[in-house]
Amino acid sequence: MNLKTVFNLGVKELRGLLRDPILLTLIVYSFSVSIYTSSKAMPDSLSNAAIAIVDEDQSTLSTRIVSAFYPPYFVAPKMISLTEMDRRMDEGLDTFALNIPPDFEHDVLAGRSPAMQLNVDATRMTQAFTGTGYVQQIVNSEVSEYIEGHRSQSRPQAELVLRARYNPDLDSGWFGALTEVTQIITMLSIVLTGAALIREKEHGTVEHLLVMPVTASEIMISKIWSMGLVVFLASGFALTVVVQMILGVPVHGSVALFMMATALMLFATTSLGIFLATMAGTMPQFGLLLMLVLLPLQVLSGAMTPRESMPEIIQTIMLAAPNTHFVILSQAILFRGAGFAIVWQQLLALLAIGSVLFWFALQRFRRFLQ
Repeated sequence: MNLKTVFNLGVKELRGLLRDPILLTLIVYSFSVSIYTSSKAMPDSLSNAAIAIVDEDQSTLSTRIVSAFYPPYFVAPKMISLTEMDRRMDEGLDTFALNIPPDFEHDVLAGRSPAMQLNVDATRMTQAFTGTGYVQQIVNSEVSEYIEGHRSQSRPQAELVLRARYNPDLDSGWFGALTEVTQIITMLSIVLTGAALIREKEHGTVEHLLVMPVTASEIMISKIWSMGLVVFLASGFALTVVVQMILGVPVHGSVALFMMATALMLFATTSLGIFLATMAGTMPQFGLLLMLVLLPLQVLSGAMTPRESMPEIIQTIMLAAPNTHFVILSQAILFRGAGFAIVWQQLLALLAIGSVLFWFALQRFRRFLQ
């Protein structure tokens, strides 16, 4: 193998990427705007939920309940009539609609335990699931304080002291930003490498390479190192500038160790990208194949949901996927400050999986060139 040839072919791939504005835009967007929006979306937190209240009681207690809903969990309540409630819910204007019935305060003071109606727009799944508990807790708290005449705080017999090691405020944006970095590394490394190979086939430059004194392994390695280098540098920029500087998310572990793991991950995923490109042949087919491959890789790797909540057979099968080990070691390094002595098994697994994928991709690539 001629290393100078591999280097020159890789430089050719980088020049071809610079002439592709769509892929350049995808890279810039993925490692900047996408990470920022994933951090700020806060999917697990209730934020500025729209609520409307029908106050048919017009009492002191109902006024207290209305005033208990305020930002950042809820927007200022919209006072509506009973006839407006269903229409506003159908139009999607309100996520919650609370109906305080007539004589509510009178029945509470009389000990009759009156019922209130809460309508929830379940199409907004996250807010509906989280916000229902918030609304119930707020109403019960205000009713209890009104009856007792003061704000009481019961002391439990045993007190549980919670200490969050990595994220003291339990800010989901911290996890969202770092998780998005790991997912984008997986996605773009496959996309860029596969697109580089298919682009050459569609432009007819593969035939030019075949008449030159280069081997299939030299062509394949050049695509791996060039596209892997782009994702490697972009991920380092995203972790340092976007995550740590702009978003202010701390990284407790070694960035150098994480970047070493990223290099091994890119070795595996770029090989996978070439393998998928040789199976697809055309860019539309490659896009459809990516949907079938990326979705289970992202969902079942443990980045979105804990692996422990999945069936054991799924956990075992996904150990053959490189991003499963990458997610495990990334969370250990970035969240818990783990060192090499803890994540060496995942690093070794990435190297082994990458070697197997590289061998399969090379065999397929040789047949692809024939």
